[in-house]
Amino acid sequence: MGRQALLLANMDNYKSSSSSTSSDGDGDGDDYALDRLSADSSPLMMSPWNHASPLPKLPWPSSNISTPPPPAALVGTLRRKEGHICSLAANDGLLYTGSDSKNIHTWRDMKESSSFKSSSGFIKAIVISGDKIFTGHQDGRIRVWTITDAGNGTHRKIGTLPSFFAVVKASMRPKNYVPVAARRNRAALWIKHADAVSSLSMCEESGLLYSASWDGTIKVWRIQDSKCVESVAAHGDAVNAVAAGGGGMVYTGSADGAVKVWRREAAGRHRLRRTLLRQDSAVTALAVGGGGAVVYCGSSDGVVNFWEVEKEDLSHGGVLRGHELAVLCLAAAGDLVLSGSADKTICVWRRERGVEHTHLTVLEGHVGPVKCLAVEADGGGDGKWRVYSGSLDNSVKVWSV
Repeated sequence: MGRQALLLANMDNYKSSSSSTSSDGDGDGDDYALDRLSADSSPLMMSPWNHASPLPKLPWPSSNISTPPPPAALVGTLRRKEGHICSLAANDGLLYTGSDSKNIHTWRDMKESSSFKSSSGFIKAIVISGDKIFTGHQDGRIRVWTITDAGNGTHRKIGTLPSFFAVVKASMRPKNYVPVAARRNRAALWIKHADAVSSLSMCEESGLLYSASWDGTIKVWRIQDSKCVESVAAHGDAVNAVAAGGGGMVYTGSADGAVKVWRREAAGRHRLRRTLLRQDSAVTALAVGGGGAVVYCGSSDGVVNFWEVEKEDLSHGGVLRGHELAVLCLAAAGDLVLSGSADKTICVWRRERGVEHTHLTVLEGHVGPVKCLAVEADGGGDGKWRVYSGSLDNSVKVWSV
């Protein structure tokens, strides 16, 4: 499906083929309601993913299903009227939500604590590093925010990547313009994304931020001085996901159906080490779990593939089948991995010894496709996790798993 169809449905979570860039959409209000222990949401809009997955039989082993599932409870629902939930990030009990209304909202203890608005480009990705919050936008830019008053949750923007000064300086040198494959080889500044930022991933050990874009590139940003230090022409089509692993490993997934492995060399440049997957279905989501020991890949055919990581060697471990429609998002925490889908459900899996995964439960309650997930420790000391799921039904549901 091309981007035009996705935008007509106002649900562009991932891109499946190259086409032109579109404009943002604004929300329609600021009121919100909190429904505890409620699965009610607004009616489902027409979804571009409403086609059954063929789920072909693959030569790799499938994972087991356990019955009955362990306890999993809906804690509550956070709802606003202003737009679809496109991105989530959670840190130390504070939840950030981004929507196609361009607003970023913060929540604590199931209540909204503050909100702040970007000047343009709805928010497709959010990551947190220390006291900085990075947001990736439809307009191809990354914005940087910080908390100015922790008491009332006030935030302010402290920068844009790339900065206006950096763009002006780079534009004066013709060699800084490079062809962008996913944009029909149109020339663009190498420090600036030529299309929407689709995904962000932080590598704390190296102090680097990775951004993926529909322009087919990933860019590497040094957090210390907010400079773009490298641009990698990763795929010939839109890059839908990027995930930083341990040991300098970085993974990219694209609308071209490929998952690629990159490694940061001693000189600081990233080199392609391997292509893990080539398939007809678009790669829509990536997650790294087990402290970097396993890589998960979600696709538009509803399947989750995974690979075991042994130093720099990766071996295919199998597939997780639990969805009828496209997988739109993944999240990994501890020995759990969660997949959100256009079928409006969230599958929860537990990684056992070896390559085995047990299907623990299915979280149901959304009435729209699940676009984003975030997970953090529940804090109760019982080993449970707090799971946040954002949907095109304009709600965030909070689960205890």
